[in-house]
Amino acid sequence: MLIGATLGRYLAARFLRMILGVFLTVFALVYTLDFVELMRRAGDAEGASAAVMARLALFRTPAVAEQVLPFAILFGAMAALLQLSRKLELVVARAAGISAWQFLQPGALVALGIGAFTVGVYNPVSAELKQRSTEIEAKIFARSTKAASGKDLWIRQRSIDGQAIIRAETAVEGTTTLAGVAVFTFDESGAFTQEMQAARATLHDGYWELQDVRVQAMDSEPQSYDTYLIASTLDPSQVRQRFTPPESVPFWQLTETIARTERAGLDATRYRLQYDVLMARPVLFLAMVLVAASVSLRFFRFGGIGKMVLGGVAAGFVLYVARQVMEGLGASGLVAAPVAAWFPAVVGSLLGTLALLHLEDG
Repeated sequence: MLIGATLGRYLAARFLRMILGVFLTVFALVYTLDFVELMRRAGDAEGASAAVMARLALFRTPAVAEQVLPFAILFGAMAALLQLSRKLELVVARAAGISAWQFLQPGALVALGIGAFTVGVYNPVSAELKQRSTEIEAKIFARSTKAASGKDLWIRQRSIDGQAIIRAETAVEGTTTLAGVAVFTFDESGAFTQEMQAARATLHDGYWELQDVRVQAMDSEPQSYDTYLIASTLDPSQVRQRFTPPESVPFWQLTETIARTERAGLDATRYRLQYDVLMARPVLFLAMVLVAASVSLRFFRFGGIGKMVLGGVAAGFVLYVARQVMEGLGASGLVAAPVAAWFPAVVGSLLGTLALLHLEDG
């Protein structure tokens, strides 16, 4: 039986307000911490003003906040239900003959709607902003000695000029461009020949194009060049895939990315898994609402609210761990991508439903 339109809109608004409140609080916290960290990294880097760092942190935050969306749904739904219980609105609804399944309908629809919105709109926007943030980082931090994150990228190649080892501080996601580049070249016998320091390096078909380069060869003075080319046998599509994590590909481009990756003869498992994870997100959000309801329907006058909240946090944590484990198995190929993506959402929904059936119907 469906709930009345007026009461449904009221409950939906309460759920939506609480979920948005939790999410925006986390968003602001992540933004603040990231801005402080970027200011620390910036130091005296050229162009690293407070305004630029604030914009960079704003571009980076949506992708990070996207990872906590399930918890925003869980805690927001718990807060909404606990507030309704504290104000005795749930008591009145029960007295009017409205079951738990009926007053959970608005919350379930809100969760499904938020899930669809984050997949179709929020994810593409956050992925695009994340790519733009890597471009800004590459321009600002390429020459900064304080910007090293300890996660340098390493590439080894063999070409007609001999061997080369390439180290980069960062990669611009979705491209074949590296920033903060050092290239160490060796001849056919393995003897070191020269070192090149470049602000940026872009891989084209058959060669690397280095920009703003300083070359230090054996037994010669250092020389500077605006542009410097070195031969390469690397495949640009392979390099692009290696430096573009699935989370940085917008949802609407995932199918094209999967097809392009497979045409190149590369493994597209990670991108398939990301596509299935996003498709399963609305169901995962629904599972979070059901889990929240299973620990939040106790009336305030019965006490035990602290245990209820702790139980909800524990249930959300267990579901999160299960999701991470299944995604890890899916990425390694041990479990099919659809199974890895849908298993936590479906099992979480079934367990939440089972718990509600026990509470409501014994």
